Amino acid sequence: MSTITAAITAVGGYVPDYVLSNQILETMMDTNDEWITSRTGIKERRILKDKDKGTSFLAIEAAKDLLKKSNTDPKDIDMVIMATATPDMPVAATGVYVATQIGAVNAFSFDLVAACSSFLFGMSTAARYIESGKYKKVLLLGADKMSSIIDYEDRTTCIIFGDGGGAVLFEPNHEGLGVQDEYLRTDGIGRPHLKIDAGGSLLPASAETVANKQHYVFQDGKTVFKFAVSNMADVCEKVMTKNNLSGEDVQWLVPHQANKRIIDAAANRMKLPEDKVMMNIHKYGNTTSATLPLCLWDYEKKLKKGDNLIFAAFGGGFTWGAVYVKWAYDSK
Repeated sequence: MSTITAAITAVGGYVPDYVLSNQILETMMDTNDEWITSRTGIKERRILKDKDKGTSFLAIEAAKDLLKKSNTDPKDIDMVIMATATPDMPVAATGVYVATQIGAVNAFSFDLVAACSSFLFGMSTAARYIESGKYKKVLLLGADKMSSIIDYEDRTTCIIFGDGGGAVLFEPNHEGLGVQDEYLRTDGIGRPHLKIDAGGSLLPASAETVANKQHYVFQDGKTVFKFAVSNMADVCEKVMTKNNLSGEDVQWLVPHQANKRIIDAAANRMKLPEDKVMMNIHKYGNTTSATLPLCLWDYEKKLKKGDNLIFAAFGGGFTWGAVYVKWAYDSK
């Protein structure tokens, strides 16, 4: 019996209609398009304006897109993994609700939370379940309504984040395609530098925490940037060295879309030209758990069976890593 590998067999995505451009942000605070673009590479981001819709809506729409494109029966899905930093609500897992809403009645589901690395860690998790031989179809979703936790009077964070959802389907492969290797890391030293102070067990919600704006994202930008540049580039290099890959062997870098300068640093360390780097940060900003699947959604038609892809991410906490994947199909 041949070895089972976990291959991506379908991709879906969704972004809200409303576009929050740099020009609109100029009317809201002291900033400008040139300042934002030069520091982040972001021109606009999508925002889910409907207050009655949360992260689950973004995930459901992305899943529906995948199911329709791949002609997949949701009843055949064994598992749904919901990668997110912005669940609809505490306790009741968002992924469970999403699975029910899309008709994945035979799947079990759970949420996976690792900040901006959530989807990357979800890839590793999905692969292990497929490789076990017990599961045939694992739906991995990455979605975040970042606008729900951003202070739009704080120009250090509101220029960066957007809303969106992405989906990939993992299935068994016997040709040696799919997930090949990974290098995943965490370090609790990052906890003070990118966080939301209130709303958890350490500092429950109160009138005081709301008044103090402690339910919004706080980011020590310089520290996070320093760690992200060095560590994301480092793990890309390590996974390539471990698998005897040169820049010429890699067809695509699929990087977390946090900052163009961080992406450029990783590509330079890998000796990859710009045309081998998936980039959509200018359109969507940082959608946290959705950045990696949205890259696949935008670039799917350019991917060829057998292509070597290196996925990389860095998130709060700190969490980071790289996953090496051989693409499993030619897009139609």
